[in-house]
Amino acid sequence: MSHLLAGLSLAAEASVLDNIQAFFSEGGPFMYVNVASSAIALAIIVERAYRLLFQYSLNAPPFMDQISKLVITNNIDRAVKLCDAAKTAALARVVRAGLTRANRGELEVAKAIEESILEVTPLLSKRIASLWSLANIATLFGLLGTILGLIHTFSALDKVADPGRRQQLLAHGISEAMNNTALGLGIAVTCMIGHLLLTNRAKAMVEEIEISALKLENMLARRGAGEAGEAQG
Repeated sequence: MSHLLAGLSLAAEASVLDNIQAFFSEGGPFMYVNVASSAIALAIIVERAYRLLFQYSLNAPPFMDQISKLVITNNIDRAVKLCDAAKTAALARVVRAGLTRANRGELEVAKAIEESILEVTPLLSKRIASLWSLANIATLFGLLGTILGLIHTFSALDKVADPGRRQQLLAHGISEAMNNTALGLGIAVTCMIGHLLLTNRAKAMVEEIEISALKLENMLARRGAGEAGEAQG
């Protein structure tokens, strides 16, 4: 029984590979152009997803809770070290910029935080917009392959008199046209979905950073006001 299942599995894999090979061979040269564009799109999606979900990401609520406790107890140095422990995270970079100016007044803190936000925001949205352009390019390449395939087919039909051969050429031309269209649209849909998901993630991270930065400014302002009050007392 196990040998039979193994044989069926191998046969299924061979059939899938044969279908893929036939799909590309029937599609003509523009199929491989679209394969190159799909490789670029997938590389961008994977790279951006990794950076947004892991490298630049940080669980903001518990992180800001720890920062708040350290600021309240006047442990600014420990708060900075906590940020250094997650130095690749965008939020930690912004918070650290504010903490390092904690003793220079509210205006310096606000400037440092604003400057840091302007630095990290492009890192979060980098290369995402290119996915939309790749979607349009893939669609156009697919349509171009479709049109050229039909032009080649109909020009060949004029030179063939045998009805059977004409039918074969027509079927091959339609297959080439549809394969190009299908691949181009498939790549375009993938790019659009990736663009949508990555854009939403980047916007959510920027909003989270801005809210956390505002909370930090308020914490440091209250701390400064408390220290001023103690000095006057």
